[in-house]
Amino acid sequence: MKLAEMKMDREVVSEAEWLVARKDLLTREKEFTRQRDALSAAHRQLPMVKIDKKYVFDGPDGKETLADLFDGRSQLIAYHFMFGPDWEEGCKSCSYLADHFDGANWHLPHRDVTFVVISRAPLSKLESYKKRMGWRFKWLSSHGSDFNFDYHVSFTKEEEQKNKIYYNYAAGEFMSDELPGLSVFYKDENGDVFHTYSTYARGLDILVGTYNFLDFAPKGRDENSDSTMDWVRRHDQYPA
Repeated sequence: MKLAEMKMDREVVSEAEWLVARKDLLTREKEFTRQRDALSAAHRQLPMVKIDKKYVFDGPDGKETLADLFDGRSQLIAYHFMFGPDWEEGCKSCSYLADHFDGANWHLPHRDVTFVVISRAPLSKLESYKKRMGWRFKWLSSHGSDFNFDYHVSFTKEEEQKNKIYYNYAAGEFMSDELPGLSVFYKDENGDVFHTYSTYARGLDILVGTYNFLDFAPKGRDENSDSTMDWVRRHDQYPA
């Protein structure tokens, strides 16, 4: 049975019976919200790692260090977008996430947060694809830098040959030379930069506003459980 069929195989009840079931679900939703708040608080209690290595990126403003990317703020969020140096276009799943970035980015600077996107593809490819997609966020190239490798979102030919990588805090089989992630940094009053958090794989779901809408819908995400996101297209490639 397909997921869509399972989701729509629902009992039809009276308004009164529905209200009882809805209130029961509301109790569970409130508990989930409290758990989510507690988890967010735990994020803020993680220890930090000071970054002494100098990373240099190629961006629309020229060469910039990791410290430069804060743009006068104390917090930096960097999305690791899958776009390898030899790729002709960005990952369609990362593009799906990226469609949500600009809306949030109207507000993040007003909470002392700078948001950027970083990929290994050369800047010219990033700017061309960004123009095609109509995005506004700042996108930088880490081409020639260890940044993506150090944050375990890019992988070497040697790792591919050994069929072994370290991703999402565990050793596993090689999947791709590029994988998605998000990393967070803090800069103190002395200008020192610290790594505070990184998340990968399903940890990125929370960034996808479309999924949150779909989770309210009767059929939910309606995805193939063996291959999530197989329905996703770059937004200029959906049928009219």
